[in-house]
Amino acid sequence: MGGEQGKPGGPDLSAGVPFADLADGKPLVGHAGDDAVLLVRQGQEVFAVGATCTHYSGPLGEGLIQGDSVRCPWHHACFSLRTGAAERAPALNPIACYDVERSGDRVRVGARRAAPAAPAPSPSAPGAVVIIGAGAAGHAAAEMLRREGHQGSITLVGADADAPYDRPNLSKDYLAGTAPEEWMPLRPPEFYGEHRIDLKVGTRATAVDTGARSATLADGRRLTWEALLLATGAEPIALTVPGADRAQVHTLRSLADSRAIIARATGARRAVVVGASFIALEAAAALRARKIEVDVVAPETTPFERLLGPELGDFLRGLHEQHGVTFHLGQTVQSIGEQDVQLSGGARLPADLVLAGIGVKPALALAEAAGLAVDRGIKVDEFLQTSVPGVYAAGDAARYPDPISGQDVRIEHWTVAQRMGQTAARNILGQRRRFHPAPFFWTVHYDVTLNYVGHAERWDRIEIHGTLADRDCTVAYRVGERTLAVATIGRDSVSLAAELAFERGDQAALRAFGRDR
Repeated sequence: MGGEQGKPGGPDLSAGVPFADLADGKPLVGHAGDDAVLLVRQGQEVFAVGATCTHYSGPLGEGLIQGDSVRCPWHHACFSLRTGAAERAPALNPIACYDVERSGDRVRVGARRAAPAAPAPSPSAPGAVVIIGAGAAGHAAAEMLRREGHQGSITLVGADADAPYDRPNLSKDYLAGTAPEEWMPLRPPEFYGEHRIDLKVGTRATAVDTGARSATLADGRRLTWEALLLATGAEPIALTVPGADRAQVHTLRSLADSRAIIARATGARRAVVVGASFIALEAAAALRARKIEVDVVAPETTPFERLLGPELGDFLRGLHEQHGVTFHLGQTVQSIGEQDVQLSGGARLPADLVLAGIGVKPALALAEAAGLAVDRGIKVDEFLQTSVPGVYAAGDAARYPDPISGQDVRIEHWTVAQRMGQTAARNILGQRRRFHPAPFFWTVHYDVTLNYVGHAERWDRIEIHGTLADRDCTVAYRVGERTLAVATIGRDSVSLAAELAFERGDQAALRAFGRDR
């Protein structure tokens, strides 16, 4: 039932609803004044919280209730029903939390509660914490340290010239021109001072001395620490063909990169995208939104086949072709001229703009020079601690033991990096929390969003329930009877259920995903 103009719909929860109308574990969305409110019954308890995710405004009423938390259907942020706290990234801000009053058989939503106070700091917590890398993991760690009551100094060092920003948007709406500049910062400039986070942007760390517990910056400054988090991330792989240094050739990793591509795109008519990675094809879709003709050149015969399998790869290729993208697969770039690109097959493609999206490599130089254990990433244990006590690593550069696959993995997903940063922060404070969330990412191509939970580097078979053509399907990746990953299109609730099943280790539940019923 719709509400008055300008007000959220559903029942007026401030007037109350019968307790008997609340199904156990099933959310009810209504309003209290002008606020959209989610009412959830768990046994004899009833919780009332804001109904809108603080990340991208996802509808929490369509999310998953698990215990005393709710997970957002869009990007799997998790909030406490008791306090409204944002328990897991990508959401950083809490949702509102309300008093619940019960009189007889009637339940009503009362006043909005004040935010709970930060917990008391642990007496064993370190004093000075230095975080090298101000991307997803580093920023999330700095915030979590303060949320968990850390009173010592926090120094966040970022080589990027910009304060922490929403990196996933660089190849999506921001590049397409539909997300304004003011949407990009994760926090306003004053946030860091208010929370006593010493943010040093445009600053590169050049050395770490684990014996002296110090880090040296490029300008010669020396930082001392009692705990160190390396969140150095990954670096884009550059083209090395003749002409790769021309002004029209770009990579896309930073906000400055995206701005430079936008500036070049303003007068461009044709673009060549080199590579068929997620960033590359998201960027191709963004450039098509700007009415630029796009050619994609990649050595594989099917985009994403190694990551998603041939069925999803063919579907995504077809989706891009429907929007005017031309693929040149099974080919590589041989050279880049002033206004064209020479392919290995002999063709020349006109190009005002060349965008290389051929992958990234972990930034390991600091860790290697410091003597930390490195194996295709900075090796960490289940608590995200490196081979040196007091030194932690998180994000794209870290290789950690994944309890779901049983293997050491390094995963380049924004949400995974944020959650690793949050866990590392808690462990720096002595909480000894194992990192166990199921890996999750989303990718957007035009009007299609694909969610992916788990991690499958190989599989015996792929099972699909639903149809790709209808943009309504579940895709399961299996080895024997074990499910390693689940991808979905148009099935947010299935993606959430798969995430929960992975984290519970419930392979019986996971076997149901992707099977025709």
